[in-house]
Amino acid sequence: MGGVTSSMAAKLAFFPPNPPSYKLVTDDATGLLLLDHFPHRENVDILRLPTRRGTEIVAVHVRYPMATSTLLYSHGNAADIGQMYELFIELSIHLRVNLMGYDYSGYGQSSGKPSEQNTYADIEAAYKCLEESYGAKQENIILYGQSVGSGPTVDLAARLPRLKAVVLHSPILSGLRVMYSVKRTYWFDIYKNIDKIPLVKCPVLVIHGTADEVVDCSHGKQLWELCQEKYEPLWLKGGNHCNLELYPEYLRHLKKFITTVEKSPSGRSSGRRSVDGFEQARRSTDCFEAPRKSTDRREKPRKSTDRTEKMKFHEFKFTHTDKLEKLKVSFEHMERSRRSVEYYDKSRKSVDVQVEKARKSVDWLERIR
Repeated sequence: MGGVTSSMAAKLAFFPPNPPSYKLVTDDATGLLLLDHFPHRENVDILRLPTRRGTEIVAVHVRYPMATSTLLYSHGNAADIGQMYELFIELSIHLRVNLMGYDYSGYGQSSGKPSEQNTYADIEAAYKCLEESYGAKQENIILYGQSVGSGPTVDLAARLPRLKAVVLHSPILSGLRVMYSVKRTYWFDIYKNIDKIPLVKCPVLVIHGTADEVVDCSHGKQLWELCQEKYEPLWLKGGNHCNLELYPEYLRHLKKFITTVEKSPSGRSSGRRSVDGFEQARRSTDCFEAPRKSTDRREKPRKSTDRTEKMKFHEFKFTHTDKLEKLKVSFEHMERSRRSVEYYDKSRKSVDVQVEKARKSVDWLERIR
């Protein structure tokens, strides 16, 4: 029964771009992996990472000069790192952080099939790479989860007691709660963020649009209320599910948050230094859980549950090819002028225009409404 439910959830929840927006090529001269159609950058590594569930995921790591923090970014549903690549570059520049993004199993050129459990293994593999290959320490890592990416982000954050911080961008309480106004957690639900967020010990920033018609803003607000260490949230008035990066407040508030947590002491409760004990530390969602009272008693009933029950899978269709064509920005000029880190902040007034077309990261949530 569990396997059937998991399979059904995967069919409903995951919509990887098909075909993928990129291909992997190997440079003949250096032997390095590259994303086709993107020029090679000295500060960018393209990686293949094995996971504990037997798949191999593709990741991109962006280095920023003298950065003290690393952002581990879990993207939304209907996207892959080919579509996110330029956004990753921009965020690294403007936030002055190292950044790693990755494709879930079954996304882009990552092997395997997408599933909730695979995404947990995927983020663990990316985190382990940051520790072992780049020397990143837990207390210097910030986890960033957008929409469906909030699932693996919260799951991992709940098991890392010395993490620097977490950013939740249009997050979900759980998969089932997006469709129905349920008041307790069921064993067949996926991404039970509502039950895991109280276990996160680091500062948490929640960003959500007040006009989000895919994941109601109440999801973000309730997750914020359940956080142990709350940071001033950002409720973007009029923001929907796919355009929050276009608001000047988005980058300004995110930058302020990272600056704040970098200055604050990181001596929280001691814990493991690696991901070796992941499975032992986690209450596995592979096992059935009996229905129990949930912590979301404060959630107000959604007004339009009748609409979500129709499951409009194709309501938010769009072509990623058009999106990529429109987002072509010339980084060659930036490379020639890249003499100091100050150049970046002066040379680009904001990331609004560059990310506008790059990020219509329509989640699985959009398709099942």
